[in-house]
Amino acid sequence: MNEFSENKLIEQTAVKIFGELWGTENFANAYSGETDTEFGRENPDEVVLMNYLKIALVKLNPNVSTEALNLAIDEIIKDRSTKSMVNANQEVWRLLIDGVKVETENEKGERQIEKVKVIDFENPSENHFMLVSQLWITGELHTRRPDLIGFVNGIPLVLVELKASHKNLRNAYQQNIKDYKDTIPQIFWYNAFIIISNGIESKVGTLTSAFEHFNEWKKIKSEDEEGRVSLETVIKGTCEPSRLLDIVENFTLFDDSFRERIKAITRYFQLLGVNQAFEQIKSRDKNNGRLGVFWHTQGSGKSYSMIFLSQKVFRKMTGNFTFVVVTDRNELDKQIYKTFSACGAVYEEEVHADSIQNLRQLLSEDHRHIFTLIHKFGTKPEEKPPMLSDRSDIIVMVDEAHRTQYDRLAQNMRIAMPKSSFIGFTGTPLMAKGEEKTRETFGDYVSTYNFAQSVEDGATVPLYYENRVPKLENENPEIQKDLEKVMDFYELTTDEEEKLEQEFSTFYHLI
Repeated sequence: MNEFSENKLIEQTAVKIFGELWGTENFANAYSGETDTEFGRENPDEVVLMNYLKIALVKLNPNVSTEALNLAIDEIIKDRSTKSMVNANQEVWRLLIDGVKVETENEKGERQIEKVKVIDFENPSENHFMLVSQLWITGELHTRRPDLIGFVNGIPLVLVELKASHKNLRNAYQQNIKDYKDTIPQIFWYNAFIIISNGIESKVGTLTSAFEHFNEWKKIKSEDEEGRVSLETVIKGTCEPSRLLDIVENFTLFDDSFRERIKAITRYFQLLGVNQAFEQIKSRDKNNGRLGVFWHTQGSGKSYSMIFLSQKVFRKMTGNFTFVVVTDRNELDKQIYKTFSACGAVYEEEVHADSIQNLRQLLSEDHRHIFTLIHKFGTKPEEKPPMLSDRSDIIVMVDEAHRTQYDRLAQNMRIAMPKSSFIGFTGTPLMAKGEEKTRETFGDYVSTYNFAQSVEDGATVPLYYENRVPKLENENPEIQKDLEKVMDFYELTTDEEEKLEQEFSTFYHLI
């Protein structure tokens, strides 16, 4: 292999960046095949590094029996070739998120359920991160060698495919990623996401993403950063240990809304925005329940952001939280419920409040999501809205929170649920004037992703406005005389003529 080829130079750059994140000692070049013994690979078709997996499971599960650990390993590495690739991936993802539940026998001979943790999401440093280049993997008919694979506790979570800078980035997808799906599909059973780069362009996607749905990752830590497309940005933005585990645990969805199930992960602005909103929820006692306005322009995945936020709260915070999802139209209400349901984010049949009394009843029960319309909070001007719940673990997510009709209705919500916390999601900005009541209810911006940024990122198609003045030509040179004849026929007075001109002013002037 030419160590100074452009491909190798880009790969070496990526290895160096990963070294900053995971440690230079956690890297191995597997081209020679000599590392297989160290990895615990008995056959070249194996994609899980067994030695690292075993060490991690023992470390993370000190009170779990050896039998349970062995059964968990069997469950993790079992053959999933009869399943579709995305279904196999979702099954493994569940094992990583929830742990592996196995049935064992205790000393008394009684059957018991033990849960084996595979990844420590609370303490990223307790996990083992390993980058491997040029690992030979054998499928049923062919052998392939991906550029870079990132392993966490022996599980191949990140696939990186690189091309020389003079080559079209699409080639990395068409010639390599699509080929791997056919020849070594087992690598995708475990994959969290895929990075493709030619050193100039860099994008990230999932195993179900078409090339058009691979997206640039432009920021790492803050919305205030200047957006930058680079190999360094995408690797540091997605593979820094705590961020990688956050994406795997809280920013991954399997969506059945489409003809076929798709796997979706967060985009950079969703990760930054949702995490800022999450911090506001953690500090809700200090901000008086005003979590802010989440302004992400239309078409940028607002519904996914709402799901990411609620799922992260359920997973990472203690308490019996209920999310009340509020929209202003029946179509929106049905659409947002459909999205939540298709992504597996609702855990019961549709819980929908069809009246204010019904909402009070639902809030007194144990529900994770309640869907309702803003108009349920309408009252006559002289009426005070009824108090529905004084729970402090209710999070109200309001879609299109800036609209004028929300002013009084939003204030009614605060009166009805005085200890709840409120966050408004909108695709359009708050105006400088006339939104004071919106801010009183929700607070100021918690995250912004505007139309210009969305167009630049390719999330939204550009909008063009062309001012066209209609060109009119008079084809009747006698029109003035004809008009006078009409006026004379009806014997209009001067006042009546002026009134006619006022009432039909546009038409009159065109004539």
